[in-house]
Formats: sequence, structure tokens, C-alpha cells
Amino acid sequence: MPLIPEEPQIHESVPGPRAVPAAGRTASTPRPVPGPRPAPRPGPRAARPVPAPPAPRTPPPAAPAAPQVQLIPAPAEGALDAADEAVDLLLDTGRAPGDVLVLTTGEAHPWAAHELSFGEASYWAQHDAADDVFYADAGADRLAGRPVVVVAVNGGSDAAVQRALPAALRRAGALLVVCGDSARVNSLLSTAV
Repeated sequence: MPLIPEEPQIHESVPGPRAVPAAGRTASTPRPVPGPRPAPRPGPRAARPVPAPPAPRTPPPAAPAAPQVQLIPAPAEGALDAADEAVDLLLDTGRAPGDVLVLTTGEAHPWAAHELSFGEASYWAQHDAADDVFYADAGADRLAGRPVVVVAVNGGSDAAVQRALPAALRRAGALLVVCGDSARVNSLLSTAV
């Protein structure tokens, strides 16, 4: 076959990239040819500008969620027992004792009365430690908030209960449990909140 003058003949012995490797040989990968390097500049090297990292995208602050409110129907005489059962259930389901605050609107809880017999300083030190369930009168001014607040509506005037329920709701971080007469609690809670 005659050679066409426009197509030069390439011999196998000439190095260079091949479209199809010869039998038993692997095709070489073409390597980039380094271009001319710029002449070095006298003096210290200038630092490359580093682009600023993008600002993190944060969602707008959400309004704090209102605590969930649960009502456990109980007569005034049984409100303390219902509150104690609610606390037991909370602890049994994994709630930490320091997360729970129990308030009474009438007669003091027996635990609170017992602890107060050792003095106010000792009683409030337990409150401040926040490592156990704390029992107090709903009208106490010194109470701090906790994730769960249980209110035993075991007496007290309507005005006292009307003040206690919104205060308990403000102290509750996640859950407010109210134990008492449903009709009374609902009517006082709806007018108080």
C-alpha cells in the first residue's frame, strides 16, 4: 500500500503516546509538560488571600414552646395522692428527680412539712441543689423553674389557685401536671391564663 504524503509513517520504535498499545505493552499516560516558571521575586512572599469561610446559616430563633399541660382529675382530698402517683410515674419513666417540682395550693405536702422542721436554710438549700424532687407551697416566692411542675390543688381559695396556676405554668419548662377537681381547675385555669 502506498503512503500518502500528508500522513507521515510512524514506526513502533518511536516513543510517544499510542492510541492502541502494542501487544504485551501497556499504553503510557501522557504527562503534562511543565511550562516556564516565573522568575522569583525579591523579598518576602506575599501571602495568598484566603477567602472568608461562608457565614453559618442559623435559623431564626424560635419562640420557646409552651409547656404541655396535663390534668389529673382528683378531689381536693385526693390531690396529694394523685400528685405523688404522678411523680412516681415520672420517675419510673426516666425523669430525673431534680427535674420535678411539686406545689400544693392548700395544706403543705408531708415531705415539705418534715423538711421545714429542720429549718428554712436547710429546706431552701435542698431547693437550690436541685438534685431531688422538691415540695413547696405554690405561693412561695423563692421557687425556681424546673422541667416538670406538678400542682396538687388540695385546697386554698380560688384567688390563691388562680395565682398559683399561671405561676406554675411559667415555672414549668416542658410539662405542667395539675391534680385536682377538673371543673374547678378548668374554670380557674381558663380565667387565669
